[in-house]
Amino acid sequence: MSRDHIHPHRHKQLFLDDGAIEAMSGLQRVLHQPERCGPIMLPDRSRGEKHVQSSSVPQWNPEKSLWEWWYKGFTTFTDDSFCLYATSTDGVHWERPNLGLYEWNGSTANNLAYESPERNLAHIVRDESDPDPQRRYKAFFSDADHMNRSPGVSPDGFQWTFADVPPIPSQDTSQLLCDDLGQRYLATVKHRTEWGRSAWLVTSPDFVHWTDPVLILHTDEIDQQNRQRRVQAVVDDPTYLSPPVVDGREYLAQLYMLPLMTYEGLYVGFPLLFNPSGGDPEQTNHTGLNQVEIAVSRDARHWERVADRAVFVGVEPWEGGVNFGNAQVALCGPPIVREQEIWIYYLAYRFRGHRNLFADLDPNIYNDAFFEESSAMCLAKLRLDGFVSLYASTEGELLTAPFMWEGEALYVNADAGDGEVLVEVVDAESRTPLSGWSARECRPLRGDHLGGVITWEEGTAREYPARPVRLRFHLRGARLYAFWLQ
Repeated sequence: MSRDHIHPHRHKQLFLDDGAIEAMSGLQRVLHQPERCGPIMLPDRSRGEKHVQSSSVPQWNPEKSLWEWWYKGFTTFTDDSFCLYATSTDGVHWERPNLGLYEWNGSTANNLAYESPERNLAHIVRDESDPDPQRRYKAFFSDADHMNRSPGVSPDGFQWTFADVPPIPSQDTSQLLCDDLGQRYLATVKHRTEWGRSAWLVTSPDFVHWTDPVLILHTDEIDQQNRQRRVQAVVDDPTYLSPPVVDGREYLAQLYMLPLMTYEGLYVGFPLLFNPSGGDPEQTNHTGLNQVEIAVSRDARHWERVADRAVFVGVEPWEGGVNFGNAQVALCGPPIVREQEIWIYYLAYRFRGHRNLFADLDPNIYNDAFFEESSAMCLAKLRLDGFVSLYASTEGELLTAPFMWEGEALYVNADAGDGEVLVEVVDAESRTPLSGWSARECRPLRGDHLGGVITWEEGTAREYPARPVRLRFHLRGARLYAFWLQ
């Protein structure tokens, strides 16, 4: 055999990489952007907040039957941020309950969730796998300079204990994940390389002792070409807001951060690409665009960028102020699989750069309202398994990697609303169809199916194959997202 076997009875086989593919023709790998649902959390102007953000996604609490979300609110009066808490029954509409834990402005009737001059809550996850209820919540805390990370555990997400261990070094951003594939905890942290900001991996078996950072992903020459093209595309499109400084100089495209999720036996990453466009001397930083791509890995260490680095969540057009993500978008953390959809919580920022850079621009846009309500937390939704499809506009053919048939039926996630899908089961070595399993005997699958069953005509004695086989898909005007045995 030229290929290792795949295991469609264990996990759905997706097409973010070529792991399930032996050969294909007439097919195009297409990355699908999620459907944006708009802002779901805005700054609380009664508290003087100018923007909100979170480096955590909502956590489902089965004991309360609520979604919980820890986030930060930044005031217009100082650079201070508050660690805040919100709840929701549906993940869309959020309430800010009075926790009574910390005093603000002379009252404890607020939703302040954590306050410390020494630590800032950076990420939080609810860990149902830990048998100790005192460790149900796990979090990373950064120091006062928002740099190093220290692990903490809590029974409720409010009262925290910290292990006496060295901090995990990271530069201002990181991401945290309970890794069900590796039965461990992992985090991506940020350090610089010759390519600027880059992603490094740390792991832990117990959420106490962590490995040293290992470099896993950075930008390259292709990202430098993409930087110029993406900035220019926004500058040339009047429906978008151009960065305030585009000086034509060569800047380094950088990987700002890397949220991860586990999905059907894969690690899926969402690299945030920072594309600078010009200098900002008042903040010693850069104006530019932050946009999200997708990467995939089978071990969390070796990564492949998906679909020619197409943008997964990009900056948004202005549309009269309806959108917030005009300069920067970034995932809060790993997307959440909810029944028949994938929910993606992301941050949207209207601008990057000091306000003075906008002083001579259109005052109908760049006014107090623009700067004093400058970000939002938003939701987007994606079809189940819908990151990538193999698409045949007319006719296309896919031959899978070999596998043993373990399971009763073959299922596909496919959209054949304007076409059809046919499948044949072939011998893994000779690649000839098995008796009774040919494309000619396959009943065409038409319509849009998240879990469509592939069947063959009756009348031919047919047993489940006992030797290695492959599938040969014939797509006509159809998209294939995944296949599996069940």
